[in-house]
Amino acid sequence: MEKTSQKLEKWSTKNVVLNVLTYVLNAGILVLLFAGCLYVNQLAGVADAGDVLGKPAKVIEFSSLVIVLSVILFLYLFFEDRDFLRRATNSEMLFMIMELGVVFCFSFGAGERFSIFLKPFSFVAISVMFLSNRKTAIFVHMLFCVLLSVFDVFAASSFSITENADMLIAFLIMGITSGIIATFVMFNVYSRIKLFLMSVIVSVPNVIFSLVFIAEGDLISNIQNLSAGFLSGPLSVAIFIITLPFFESIFKRVSCFKFSELNDHKSKLIKRLITEAPGTFNHSIILSNIAEACATAIGEDALLAKTCAYYHDVGKLRHPEFFKENQAEGTNPHDDLTPELSTNIIKSHTKDGYNLLIRNGIPKEIADVCLQHHGTMPILYFYDKAKKFTDSEVDIKKFCYDGPKPQTRIAAIIMIADGCEAAVRTLKDRSRENVKAMVHKIVNDRMQLGQFSECEITLKELDIIIQTAINNLTGVYHSRIEYPKINLENIDASEGL
Repeated sequence: MEKTSQKLEKWSTKNVVLNVLTYVLNAGILVLLFAGCLYVNQLAGVADAGDVLGKPAKVIEFSSLVIVLSVILFLYLFFEDRDFLRRATNSEMLFMIMELGVVFCFSFGAGERFSIFLKPFSFVAISVMFLSNRKTAIFVHMLFCVLLSVFDVFAASSFSITENADMLIAFLIMGITSGIIATFVMFNVYSRIKLFLMSVIVSVPNVIFSLVFIAEGDLISNIQNLSAGFLSGPLSVAIFIITLPFFESIFKRVSCFKFSELNDHKSKLIKRLITEAPGTFNHSIILSNIAEACATAIGEDALLAKTCAYYHDVGKLRHPEFFKENQAEGTNPHDDLTPELSTNIIKSHTKDGYNLLIRNGIPKEIADVCLQHHGTMPILYFYDKAKKFTDSEVDIKKFCYDGPKPQTRIAAIIMIADGCEAAVRTLKDRSRENVKAMVHKIVNDRMQLGQFSECEITLKELDIIIQTAINNLTGVYHSRIEYPKINLENIDASEGL
């Protein structure tokens, strides 16, 4: 998700303490991980761990460099994405990805076991990109490559890299370039097969550097290094795909692959909508196309917007028959209810949907949109009905949704698209002029009621959303020609058409 749309949240003392503990703990883990790598190679007879760990000055120097890299990561997140940093689990996720990257590079890239050119450098970049965003992925990947170089400098023999400075620089460049290439060629790729195809491009830096050093070994070693360089990209993708469900589950992150699974019509709640609330499902299908187009137009996450549109009305599953789109012709249970009771049933679908999504393990960012997509808008139909039943004043607040108002641009898009689709569907004349007038009215009404006051959406973005919604709605509800009435009884089908 490339663009954040939430306001900065306040930090509590707990947030600060947890962040400090996270960074201190993981700096210690990286030092221990380094010691573990040394001991593994000592057991393999490759290196003597005592040459490094037996010298306090080297241990202190290495630990200091690890701390400096951790501070750099903290400062980057503090100035670039403070809300992301606020949750200590997010930093823990980044550290764990880097720590696993070290383990995998050590396991597959040690010359005594495989080949130094097999190191899955881009695993870190790919994982962070799909679990966070591309900019953070590039920065974290560069820190990771520097961290690997620090490992190599302090224990070159343990990674089968000689003390040749040219070799160390070459591997630093190779690691950085492969990761950066991965973030560009795999950005917005939602197919696992395509990821493997793109991974061949990611292997190019490793292949090039294996050719550069090809003259330094025998024929078998050269073939082995060239093959390892070619396989480094696919290996990075394979490790990413295997570990992705773990990160999604533990850290409550949502990747594009998870969104694709949620949008599948065979998923549990979508199947329920299809069978129990078909009218709501059809409305959600149209809304998903509008929301996806609007999100794309303003640079938001289109897949997230589409998924939110699918699930925004899932709370109607509790009482589907009380919503017009699911009612049979001539049947309306609200006719036997008071306006106040009808209002409570209608407005409860946002909270019912939120609770249903949370219970079913749907990501909170989707559940939040379900709760926010009506904001604090009044339900005017039942408010007007209540006014007809009494001569006294009617408190309009009793006929308003409980909120909260949209907190993100995605929630604002769903609010606008939801209101526009429902309103345009009621028009008898759906010409572009009428659709345009209705969309403008929907947006203006919500602006006058302050529904966008709590999300960072600009007037320019609202204008783009309006134009996109108009184009999509006129496409969905376009006029059709009137077909002539022709009697087919006298046409002989046996003569062919």
